[in-house]
Amino acid sequence: MATIAVVGGAGQIARLLHPKLIHAGHQPRALVRRQEQADELEQAGVETRLFDIENDDDEALQAALEGADAVVFAAGGGPDGDAARKRTVDLEGSIRSAQAAEALGIARFVQVSAIGVDAPLGDDVENVWRVYVEAKRDADAHLRNSSLSWTILRPGGLTDDPGTGQVTLGVDVARGEIPREDVASMIAAVVDDGRSVRQQWDLVGGTTPVLEAVTQATAGTH
Repeated sequence: MATIAVVGGAGQIARLLHPKLIHAGHQPRALVRRQEQADELEQAGVETRLFDIENDDDEALQAALEGADAVVFAAGGGPDGDAARKRTVDLEGSIRSAQAAEALGIARFVQVSAIGVDAPLGDDVENVWRVYVEAKRDADAHLRNSSLSWTILRPGGLTDDPGTGQVTLGVDVARGEIPREDVASMIAAVVDDGRSVRQQWDLVGGTTPVLEAVTQATAGTH
């Protein structure tokens, strides 16, 4: 049984991920900000650590991750709202989590990013969206340059529709939507799959079962 630490462990994708990790024989460990979140998740068999990525220091982050076998970075300030949180959560939170994993010798790191963030932005883009895209882009670049065994998943527009278990996965796929549940299924599928190490993939809804999509995406890369 591997312990999978999930940064942003009370988020929408994370809450869908935890039971999938348990089903796969892993022990999810959710990093959450509030005790009531911890109490709720622990009732569902999720290990928890109290950690606020915007206010707690690097020592606290390392303590929360210590002993884990892999880290999933699923935290995010979201594409709307406060621009400053895109930097403190989506960028700085990712960098700090990667650095903590490196310091602890936790090699495996899966990051949830967003589709299309490497594309140039027009002059008419709203500031909050610009900061969000740049934060995701820069966080991915930092992770790619790290020593970690990383995988970056870049989902399209997230929906709350029921998961279909079928996706389109690839280095460069057309924009589209995808249920959060299918993103969670893909994280659970790749977290212990060595074929996905040092791969960055776009992820949208599609017609290919999750595991088959990973096989197709990794064909010829290993």
